[in-house]
Amino acid sequence: METAQDSGSAWGAVQHKATTLLEVVHTRMELLGNELQVARATILRQLLLAQALLFCVGIGLILTTIGLTILFWEQRLVVVWMATAVAWLAALCIYILLRGNKEHAEPLFNASLAELKEDLRQLKAASAQDHGRKTR
Repeated sequence: METAQDSGSAWGAVQHKATTLLEVVHTRMELLGNELQVARATILRQLLLAQALLFCVGIGLILTTIGLTILFWEQRLVVVWMATAVAWLAALCIYILLRGNKEHAEPLFNASLAELKEDLRQLKAASAQDHGRKTR
């Protein structure tokens, strides 16, 4: 039969494990929040830089095309078609670069997932040890 002390120590162990579990979850949630903030800041920065780049490239292409058209007035159609070809070639190169970056990007929440896997491994190991002690 179970004594009051045994049930109290069992309850204390359950409380301790619950507290530990809550602390682990809290820590992991903080880590996830930090990763979200970093990812958000990185994405916003990249978007702003991409917009600025597109604006500057657009203005530069327009001004270059106008300048070359004026400079080579007699061959203005050739200049406009060459500018168009260069713009499409640049767009194709950027598209290829974007696809390459997408494939090599680090998965989102990689650190959180690694920590959760490690926590799960440790919990399974601790559970196996506890189970081994109880069967003896």
